[in-house]
Amino acid sequence: MRITFKDAAHLIRLVIVVLIAMAAFAGLRSLMVPESFGQYGHYRGNALEEIRAKPVSFAGRQACAECHDAVVEAKKAGKHVNIGCEACHGAQAKHAEDPSLKPTKPDTAVLCARCHEKNSAKPHGFPQVATKDHNTGMACGDCHQPHQPKL
Repeated sequence: MRITFKDAAHLIRLVIVVLIAMAAFAGLRSLMVPESFGQYGHYRGNALEEIRAKPVSFAGRQACAECHDAVVEAKKAGKHVNIGCEACHGAQAKHAEDPSLKPTKPDTAVLCARCHEKNSAKPHGFPQVATKDHNTGMACGDCHQPHQPKL
């Protein structure tokens, strides 16, 4: 028994449109997706080489500890023990290579507020201040020791 469709031409046109769309998708995909995509899972393999080619900007805790052991010891007793030096002081690879290049001292009035500005979404025990009410334009470092905070 042979089944015939009354409007088979419509189905043929639909199949042709779908095939053209699939060919267009495959063509665009080959143009848009880099060759190395998927080389290391769901990543572009060439990205690793591009990252390696960028200059190093962070020195790391160990580089800081080599010269600033007194600060490291002070931090061990403070609340900021798990915060890396460069989180506050910025990338310091150039300073680690050439200690004569002195880094700029961070503006604690701005820096400390990034983490400690009062916000109801933060955990209850986390030290928070409303900077407008707490200080009168002074830098946090004038009263507090950031490497060994008491509160």
